[in-house]
Amino acid sequence: MKQLTDLQALINKAVDKLNFPKHPAELYDPISYILSLGGKRLRPALLLMACDLFGGDVESAVEPALAIEVFHNFTLMHDDIMDNAPLRRGQVTVHQKWNSNVAILSGDAMMVESNKLMMKVPDAILRRVMDVFNETATGVCEGQQIDMNFEHLDNVSIEEYINMIRLKTAVLLGGTLKIGAIIGGATPADAQLLYDFGVNLGIAFQLQDDILDVYGDPDKFGKQVGGDIISNKKTYLLIKALELAKDTQAVELNQWINAPQFDTQEKVAAVTDIYNQLQIRNYSEEAMQTYADKAFNALDHVNLPDERIQYLRLFADSLLVREY
Repeated sequence: MKQLTDLQALINKAVDKLNFPKHPAELYDPISYILSLGGKRLRPALLLMACDLFGGDVESAVEPALAIEVFHNFTLMHDDIMDNAPLRRGQVTVHQKWNSNVAILSGDAMMVESNKLMMKVPDAILRRVMDVFNETATGVCEGQQIDMNFEHLDNVSIEEYINMIRLKTAVLLGGTLKIGAIIGGATPADAQLLYDFGVNLGIAFQLQDDILDVYGDPDKFGKQVGGDIISNKKTYLLIKALELAKDTQAVELNQWINAPQFDTQEKVAAVTDIYNQLQIRNYSEEAMQTYADKAFNALDHVNLPDERIQYLRLFADSLLVREY
């Protein structure tokens, strides 16, 4: 089995070799730019890992793995426009460096490029792979739209939130693993189990992200703690708090949500205190563990030797053990 770091290095090398036309520069330069910003390359590395798990040729899976990386960065480019984000991985976002129209069109070209790369799988599995890829891409778009819809809704249920993060975040992880498994020669049943593992792992990871936003150490988490509270982002924690809060707690929570002006530190402290009173962290961690257990249960049923399963289990453990 190849190590994750080796697979990430393989992807980095392949990304560096991607060649886009020189003209028109405004269309292709932004693609090279966003791909040059780096990142952990976990999703394409996972595709290679899944292929390797089933004894497939990792080198033959590099182009579809690149397709996943290009697609993922396409979604980031368009997300940054919708969020009006000034920075991506510490660098100026594409729409700020060029303009929104350029970023939209370059993102569209990335979606085309990702399809071209994905279609380089052998003809015998092309239909299966493209079905998974297209279903995954549609799900990501649906999840982003649902997330934007949440901004204008007063009431969002836990079930609706879980479905949103499943689509926006988790299906890409599941789809990536399933495509890698198909390329590696997995049976349809095993490929589906790996998909289920990835989706549930992705949900657990996002729930952990919600928890870390409130309770994480900013130096270790790498983001501003309390950012979700400041922006009234409908996370698992806020939705659960709105569900459980009664009387004065409910009044205070809604006052902070609806306050047009506020001191950010005061708001974060006050809302966090309400979360603590309602034991929201415990509820969130229980939900996260539920989806982690579902992920590991799916993995346990994959028809592979224990030592190969353990490799993926260790990866999942490392993903879900982040310091608070």
